[in-house]
Amino acid sequence: MPETSSSDVLALRATASGFDAVRGTLSATGGPDRPLDAVAVARQLSVLGTLLTDVVDEVLFRTAEQKRDGHTSPAVMGFAAAVQPACQAVSALGAVAHQLSARDQAGHLGDEPGAQDACDVDRLVINNALGMADKALRETSEGLRAAAEAISPSSARVDAARSRSTTAAPSPTPPSPAVPPTAPPRRNSRGR
Repeated sequence: MPETSSSDVLALRATASGFDAVRGTLSATGGPDRPLDAVAVARQLSVLGTLLTDVVDEVLFRTAEQKRDGHTSPAVMGFAAAVQPACQAVSALGAVAHQLSARDQAGHLGDEPGAQDACDVDRLVINNALGMADKALRETSEGLRAAAEAISPSSARVDAARSRSTTAAPSPTPPSPAVPPTAPPRRNSRGR
């Protein structure tokens, strides 16, 4: 296994926490008692765009470093895998922002026929997009954490210890009383 630094693990975990923070603010964006705020969604979209840029920069810088050093960093794989679900989250949150803008622009409809139907459709589209954003953000942070766990020095030590352990030999059965014991049972031992 290639050598990894604890800074790789910390960077993956910190980035995952950033995506979790955005995900946590999605539930506070709107609700039955509080209308969805277009400014809050735009702020979340901005934060998410910054996080996505950070992930892409991690891929770029680590790829350039591995090319120079001649070894592959497992952290590159973790960051690269996070790009797709992070983009899906940006896209879904962008759809929310677009729908809110369209709703605000159409706000002048008021009591015209079909206005209530348009509001219901808006709400459905927004809720679906928020659900997709939530799912994509969860996948992003879970993937980053899984990558951190996979390259964590502590998990590498555990895996190495497991590979060195011997399989437990079956416990010897006591001889039947009618047969005198011959020789002590032989135990299998493996050298290191």
